[in-house]
Amino acid sequence: MQNPKKKKYNIKKPLPSPYPAQSVHYTASHRSQLSLSLSLSLCSIANTFLMDAIWRAIGSGPNPEDYSGIEFWSNPERVGWLMKQGEYIKTWRRRWFVLKQGKLLWFKDSDVTRSAVPRGVIPVGRCLTVKGAEDVINKPYAFEISTGGGYTMFFIADSEKEKEEWINSIGRSIVQHSRSVTDSEIVDYDNQR
Repeated sequence: MQNPKKKKYNIKKPLPSPYPAQSVHYTASHRSQLSLSLSLSLCSIANTFLMDAIWRAIGSGPNPEDYSGIEFWSNPERVGWLMKQGEYIKTWRRRWFVLKQGKLLWFKDSDVTRSAVPRGVIPVGRCLTVKGAEDVINKPYAFEISTGGGYTMFFIADSEKEKEEWINSIGRSIVQHSRSVTDSEIVDYDNQR
């Protein structure tokens, strides 16, 4: 009986950076080993991506430069509890929000002191719109903030009144801190004659 030649396959599938290309070598006679090896490799890759997402979600927070010079613990324009959907893990979390000097910051609890570190910061001057979003996410008292880059964040207030107050406060802050109109571009039509 003639010894059949074993076929050798080389499968290479690059993974997104920063992961190196992975390769799997197998012979047609070792399909069960390939299946196990490939399954373990895929589980390892999935776990790596999951861990990256978790580390990003529970990371050290925003860059301190995003809120430097802002005394968010003192005399904010608006504060209160809102539900916010996570960026990576899409669950709704209750967070304490502070609006001050064109920044919307959020914290895990309402005890905001000088040493508190925000969980996130939105520079509202870069935002284009703030509006109700009950029909978009099918949740009462929901609103959204959208940026020029097509990024939208959703929030849920505790009541219709709270929702409207947040929309008004954030809207005023967008207008005040928008980079689309600078002081040199404002024309006083009343004094021009």
